[in-house]
Amino acid sequence: MSEHTRPPGAPAGPTSARVDAPLYLARFLERNENRKRSPAPSAADGGGDTADMDQTPLYLRRFRDRERSGASRFSEPLWQRASLGIQQALTEDNRNKEISPAPSTRPNLLNDVYLIRHGETQGYSTDSGLTPQGAWQAHTYGNTLAKRIKSGETVVFGHADTNRATETVQQIRRGLLDGLEQYEKDVHIVDPTPMEEFRNFQFAAPDGLKDVTAAFRQYQAQLEELERTSKGDRPLWLVEMDRFWRTQQGGADPIRHWLTIPMLHFEPPSMTVRRFWAGIIRLSKEHPHARLAIATHSGCIRAFAVAAMGYDPGEPYNTEHVRVKIMAEGRSALVAYRNRVQDVQVPDVDSLPDWSVHDDWGGF
Repeated sequence: MSEHTRPPGAPAGPTSARVDAPLYLARFLERNENRKRSPAPSAADGGGDTADMDQTPLYLRRFRDRERSGASRFSEPLWQRASLGIQQALTEDNRNKEISPAPSTRPNLLNDVYLIRHGETQGYSTDSGLTPQGAWQAHTYGNTLAKRIKSGETVVFGHADTNRATETVQQIRRGLLDGLEQYEKDVHIVDPTPMEEFRNFQFAAPDGLKDVTAAFRQYQAQLEELERTSKGDRPLWLVEMDRFWRTQQGGADPIRHWLTIPMLHFEPPSMTVRRFWAGIIRLSKEHPHARLAIATHSGCIRAFAVAAMGYDPGEPYNTEHVRVKIMAEGRSALVAYRNRVQDVQVPDVDSLPDWSVHDDWGGF
């Protein structure tokens, strides 16, 4: 700043004073001058700057009051600082459409379960894991989960053994840890564990049961050989797998095909739902009153929702979940998906028919 533009009486050297100061800077300088001329208000007056009380935003006045009072930033948990002008309801996700009842009317839950579809994957022909977008989706989900839980809770992670499900649960855990640090919550976390009950629906390939996407590679190799040589009839497993993938290539819904068309080499949807319930019940017994976050696959989640709702609510998006609230007695549950809630009976999986070959039936 040159000497002829320096305000009268201003000290030599750099200064923020300007003859053409913008409005926000002029107001800032004016408040500073008022603060110097006015004595600091006492606590009995309610604190704050009386000279600019009508113009200073409320959040800024509360911040200044807190600084003057010398209150430590971490003197008490974040959700208990209502006296400092901070909202108490920081444990709920405000973007969620779910209506939270008053604590006195909430049912006593045994477990709160999230069946989460994996994030965006690099492709289904190979189990190559998540894209950067998929990793971001899962990390964001974990951060959102941190808003909903309270200190003292336990979060248990489980997942299918595919790369895309494994990376999803790892990113959810990282996002949860980041959120817990941000919101200053103390939560016990059980590290992710792969569970057979939550694997993708299986396909009976010539060399044994496989994930339906893992069997795709064998299908492609066998199909190419038959198309080049054209020897004999195609085996039934190849015909059924071809129908499944051709459905997707044609722009239709292969999961709906699996849910509605009987196929002898595909695991039936009812068996998928049965083993999902078996996994949920096992985790519930091992970790009562915990939140269970399960990263798995869309077809199985959709079959689970169909069995509970009685109709097909549609394919879950990446990191979308079906939520299961198991009541305290462990015999009933609420299944929620896309703003619909259904009261269901928790099945006794040990007493359900397994539809396997039985000696009395003479086989199939």
